[in-house]
Amino acid sequence: MIIPKNPQLTEEEFEIVKKIVSEFGCSVTPIPGETMTVYAIKGDERHELMFNRLEGLPFVLRVDRIQSMYKLMDIHSELSKNRFKIAGKIPEEDLIVIAGHCTIDPKNPNLFFESAHAIKEAGADVLRGGVWKPRTSPHSYQGDSKAIDILIEARERFNIPVITEVMDEEQLEVALTSKVDMIQIGARNALNYSLLKKIGELTHFSRIPILLKRGMHMGPIDEFISAAEYIVSHGNPNVVLCPRGTVPAIDGYRNYPDECITPLLKQKTWAPVIVDPSHSVGRAIYVPHAALAAIAYGADGLIIETHIRAREGIGDDPKQAIHPSTLAQIIEDAKTLFYNVKKYQKAYIPQLENVSK
Repeated sequence: MIIPKNPQLTEEEFEIVKKIVSEFGCSVTPIPGETMTVYAIKGDERHELMFNRLEGLPFVLRVDRIQSMYKLMDIHSELSKNRFKIAGKIPEEDLIVIAGHCTIDPKNPNLFFESAHAIKEAGADVLRGGVWKPRTSPHSYQGDSKAIDILIEARERFNIPVITEVMDEEQLEVALTSKVDMIQIGARNALNYSLLKKIGELTHFSRIPILLKRGMHMGPIDEFISAAEYIVSHGNPNVVLCPRGTVPAIDGYRNYPDECITPLLKQKTWAPVIVDPSHSVGRAIYVPHAALAAIAYGADGLIIETHIRAREGIGDDPKQAIHPSTLAQIIEDAKTLFYNVKKYQKAYIPQLENVSK
């Protein structure tokens, strides 16, 4: 929809607009109002270059999209009924909980095994463990590829699926060769389009679930969903969106908690939403509140940093990892809340089917 700066376009201006849209197989129709005439674009309007050309015209105030800018992630797309399982559960039907260390310490594998056992007993569905870590300082611990063996051994010992973060194609190939059950793309790579495309290509056949975290500096929600579109359009539709807090941070929290965008995401896309309250608030004492708030907003699951003895951990674990006993209580409280909020989602997701337990 084209909104002119003046009440209506002149004939010359209208001809310029028609010429531009016709180059993209579209047409334009004037819609007169009492005080202004707007101009509807008919056809597939998801051409970024067409929008750029129209918005660059000196007589155009703005151009509003009617169609979604993402073709596959849109809630009305051909993938709207795409369903996949995580740890044998279908997101949106059952609560999904991912928990584990921020960082696996390769010098102390037994500590990770202790946590893994306790996390499984607490009721988590997937075990997380950081093998490679993006750090602000190049002098901080960056992870170790040897930790992937510890992660896989924990999966075999305790019969629980595993997830780890990758930051480049080499790490991705190591993770896939090791047959991890999920791949995480962290906030720092949320707009690394080359990596997102490569992940879609290399997981095209396996279609293992990809958890995409929201970038710290992401603004519009459409930018987040469009990032996921890169993965989906290159072969893997099994994408999970993960709000994890943005900037600027609230004083006292690590980031600006953004679990409240969950209903907005669900209104726009079919993708499941799993929220990370650990990075959102950044301190273990606040994580239970943030976790339950995420479920109240309609999240399909949680990814929570959890450690059997957080003070002995490395990375972010000492300050933001919760104890497995706390995790067990959060899971218990979240399950009740998870099914109760479904009735409220029907107000903005009309096609939502009943979920009964």
